[in-house]
Amino acid sequence: MAGRLVRKKGKKAGSAPGTLVYTGQAPSQASVWQLLQYDSHRIEDKTLTDLAQLPAQPAGMVRWLNSCGLSGVAPVEQLGKAFNLHPLVLEDMLNTDHRPKVEAHADYLFIVFKMLYFQLDSREIRAEQISLVLLENTVISLQEMPGNVFEGVLQRLQAGRRLRGFGADYLAYALLDAVVDHYFTLLEQCGDHIEQLENELMDSPTVAVLSKIHHFKREMLMLRKAVWPLRELLSSLLRDDYALIKPETRIFLRDVYDHCVHIIDTMETLRDVLGGLLDLYLTSVSNRTNEVMKVLTMMASIFIPLTFIAGIYGMNFEIMPELGWQYGYGLILGLMAAIAGGLLWYFRRKGWW
Repeated sequence: MAGRLVRKKGKKAGSAPGTLVYTGQAPSQASVWQLLQYDSHRIEDKTLTDLAQLPAQPAGMVRWLNSCGLSGVAPVEQLGKAFNLHPLVLEDMLNTDHRPKVEAHADYLFIVFKMLYFQLDSREIRAEQISLVLLENTVISLQEMPGNVFEGVLQRLQAGRRLRGFGADYLAYALLDAVVDHYFTLLEQCGDHIEQLENELMDSPTVAVLSKIHHFKREMLMLRKAVWPLRELLSSLLRDDYALIKPETRIFLRDVYDHCVHIIDTMETLRDVLGGLLDLYLTSVSNRTNEVMKVLTMMASIFIPLTFIAGIYGMNFEIMPELGWQYGYGLILGLMAAIAGGLLWYFRRKGWW
């Protein structure tokens, strides 16, 4: 788990700024670029294996260049040459554990954020880095893992909805909105498992349940690590005067910001619930220990006077009148039984038993 919270850097200490080192998982396939060029009337969809095949952008059309899965340094270098991107931007694209942020450059915006998935089998949150570059009438999106997380946006474009009537800044908003909306699904899945965990805790507060509580507390840290910087990112897009973002698009970004605040509130609620479950577990264990100690204390309270009587008549004195009495043994046993019964009745009356 620690490896997911703090990853080892692939870049050696002392390397020059802008040194390109890929820090993500080993690539499973070569990078493939999907190119969409569209306006309100038509759309063109092409697949490129090499950015040298990138055609000229038609006048008045928005261009979206999307890649699903990083396959190493070479495609990112090629992307930097094709669009004249700063080496530090390329370095951040390859550093897949980067904090969500937005950077303004001379003629483009560079945005980094996280796509999160909840794996049902392991109950873990998996993070995928997504890099966006917003230029004039062009959006470049680079996804860390195979599988297009923007399939819904792609379908909306191909269906000819109003998305094609807006500019590149609106497309960038739509991609951000798709990721933020997926966070709600993730929180719903986490909430269902936490609710189930609460029921398990009420039924049987075992060590296995405690392990699950700590597991979900760590997963909430993963979620917090991705969502809080995203809020700052969206706030910067709304607050700062970026020329590439039109005023009409800022209204939609404000809606995404509100969704992000809602997600943070829900996340903090789940963290509070987990904290309450941990307290409930500790209280349950403490109560169970107290019950055991209460039973042992009552048993000791019963046997203390019996042990006292047995100790007296176990002494090796020659002159003890009761020892020679015909009914002494039965009387002592009866007295001991009466004392034990009386204490049990007293404990029952007090509600201790």
